Amino acid sequence: MANKDHTDPVRMEKIVSLCKRRGFIFQAGELYGGLNGCWDYGPLGAELKRNLKDYWWRKTVQERDDVLGMDGSILTMQQVLKSSGHLDGFSDPMCDCLLSKARLRADQIEPQDGTAVWYSGAKHEASGWSTDKAFAVLVPTGKEPDSAKKTARQFYGQFMPDKKVSPKELELLEEKREELTGTTRFNPENGSLLTEAREFNLMFQTRVGASADDNDPNAIAFLRPETAQSIFCQYKNILDSNRIKLPFGIAQVGKSFRNEINPRNYTFRSREFEQMEIEYFCRPEDGLRLTDEWLESRLCFYEEIGIPREKLHILDVPDDERAFYSKKTYDIEFEFPFGIQELEGVAYRTDYDLGVHQEGSGRPLEYFDEETKERFIPHVVEPSAGCDRTVLALICEAFDEEEVTGDKGKTETRTVMRFTPRMAPIKVGIFPLLKKNEEQVRIAKEIQKTLQPWMTVFYDDGGAVGRRYRRQDEVGTPFCITIDFDTLGENGDENKGTVTVRHRDSMEQERLPVEALLPWLLERIR
Repeated sequence: MANKDHTDPVRMEKIVSLCKRRGFIFQAGELYGGLNGCWDYGPLGAELKRNLKDYWWRKTVQERDDVLGMDGSILTMQQVLKSSGHLDGFSDPMCDCLLSKARLRADQIEPQDGTAVWYSGAKHEASGWSTDKAFAVLVPTGKEPDSAKKTARQFYGQFMPDKKVSPKELELLEEKREELTGTTRFNPENGSLLTEAREFNLMFQTRVGASADDNDPNAIAFLRPETAQSIFCQYKNILDSNRIKLPFGIAQVGKSFRNEINPRNYTFRSREFEQMEIEYFCRPEDGLRLTDEWLESRLCFYEEIGIPREKLHILDVPDDERAFYSKKTYDIEFEFPFGIQELEGVAYRTDYDLGVHQEGSGRPLEYFDEETKERFIPHVVEPSAGCDRTVLALICEAFDEEEVTGDKGKTETRTVMRFTPRMAPIKVGIFPLLKKNEEQVRIAKEIQKTLQPWMTVFYDDGGAVGRRYRRQDEVGTPFCITIDFDTLGENGDENKGTVTVRHRDSMEQERLPVEALLPWLLERIR
């Protein structure tokens, strides 16, 4: 649950607005009304997300000699998910609002206090219509219980055959009133009674092949609910095809799918999302130590991408809340504007995963230690991060508004995305001071051509330079280069061949030679 003490809905609204206005994130299928729980990344969002994934891969795989990468199939065999436990146990408790028909996670409904007003039915004397459907409304403590009548009439009105009759004309058959404390049987949005909770399988199922046979176990597949299972299934192949010994990891970045009952908090909880996950295989006696080491490594990673450690919270998940096979689990949480929520889990999963797949497949998955001559099933430490959640955390952390004084002494609000340079979607804005000055344009285009193979740049010659700076501030570009009359030597030879480099955060400017730009920038964006 979100921590209410850290919520800032106004800030969140501004962030969502900026993301659409500047092309970071759009709702999927918006042209046709939108697909709930699914999101499309626009040009800037796609760049930001790719920067995150590339840096994660670089730090996790490229710069380590004990982690290998893979890219598993999204379609997952039914037998794989049977062995892992997902087929029989991957569900959430779901209930429906009797009034609005909205679906809610039963375990995420906040406890409420108030007066429950129960009705045994309703009738309309003039038409002879009546119903004996039971219904109840929870009136919050401090409000008049009779206010439940309006909600009850809305509920019963939907069953009336004559829609021209106003629900206000209905006679309600009140049965009883009772004071409740800490109840979760009512919708917090409207007070309506909810259905009894029932288990809802979160996996998307599909059929494989043009003439799939219901009796064929391979005819049914699922969109994977997590990336981990393909790693466990390919563990032996990767071990046998590479010269690597314990401890070692397998890393993967990829899409996963969960049919969430109630997607919420913008892109935080979605039905289609991307994970950045490592399964690190080790000896049993090393599991707890490596869990702590991976936790520290992951905290350092977040600092490197621009999420300060003081905004992160470490939850040592209690024994009774961990998965039954886990001996230790840490949740790394971030202070989002909608509350403190999980970014990543670091879990010591013991030998459960390889054990169940060895049993389910009938194939040996043991590791043979050449030094000790032992055979055993490796234990696993799993750092599993949400890519989309981390992108959202980067956006939320970067968003800032400040009062600045313009050239004419006028105070204005500057919106700026303070991405760390290595994460920024656009690294450099390139501006000729005057777009009609052929020499300035020529030099600007040459700089653009030089930098483009190394980084994402944006060429802009429209409007006053100050406005161009503001546009780049709003998308988080850390550096802007302006080619001006000094560059051409028209104001003397002192600054000839140099350009103005403007820093986003401080708005300070310095001059650099054109030939020094590439190494100077590479040093700052890596």
